[in-house]
Amino acid sequence: MTVTPVLPHLRAGSTPPEPHEVRLGEAPLTVLVGVTGVGKSTAVAALHTGAESCVLPDRREITDAVMIYPLAGGPVHDREERFRLTAQYRADHPGGMAQALGSLLADTRHWTGPLIFDGLRGLDEVQYAARTFPQWRFVALGAPDTVRVRRLLGRADAFDRVSTPELNAADVPRMNLRAALATLPGSAQVFTPAELEELAALEADGHRAADILAKVKIVVSERRSYDPAAAEALLRTLPPRRALVLDTVALSPAEVARAVEAWA
Repeated sequence: MTVTPVLPHLRAGSTPPEPHEVRLGEAPLTVLVGVTGVGKSTAVAALHTGAESCVLPDRREITDAVMIYPLAGGPVHDREERFRLTAQYRADHPGGMAQALGSLLADTRHWTGPLIFDGLRGLDEVQYAARTFPQWRFVALGAPDTVRVRRLLGRADAFDRVSTPELNAADVPRMNLRAALATLPGSAQVFTPAELEELAALEADGHRAADILAKVKIVVSERRSYDPAAAEALLRTLPPRRALVLDTVALSPAEVARAVEAWA
């Protein structure tokens, strides 16, 4: 029997909180907002006070415990399948991750705060969080989709896995890669023809065609569910002390860190 992952010192809020517990939706919380590859780890490091008890389990861990395992009956590693399952969860929980996170009960003997969470994505989650949890603050990080693909290629995260039946050989001629990118469902809605040409040219920089296609599929699949521009636009309507929006291309990692530290 597959055992659902346990979130440390957190539990589902199906029963009233104990005296030593607080519902996360009622707790002061700084939330990172952004899709894969925008540089959230830099902001987490800038917010981190040095106490391990201030950084909550990240989006991936909570997704596994609250969404993936209950729906799939076990672990799912393919990113595109995970997107499908989380979309299924959102059909019944329109607040998505924000709704899931806000409902959890935290043991205040361990989670001493100020608490940090990485992170929320898209308009629906951010809008739900901003309206429902007035004590939450938000740091949104953005980057163009082509930059995100490049960052995914460079970070070598084992989690960035997706099947690529479109390309099976280890080395595929560039024109075949360009054709595969163009026929990838949804790619034309995310990338211009010139951007797809630019992405196909990454093969000349030493990246395998299958790796390029896999990272593009991740970005396209994620954009199918989450619109970062709409989330950022919503956050810009909040008071400055509740929301900080940063461009991680215009700003270096050190500048992002300084901006976050000054705001926090």
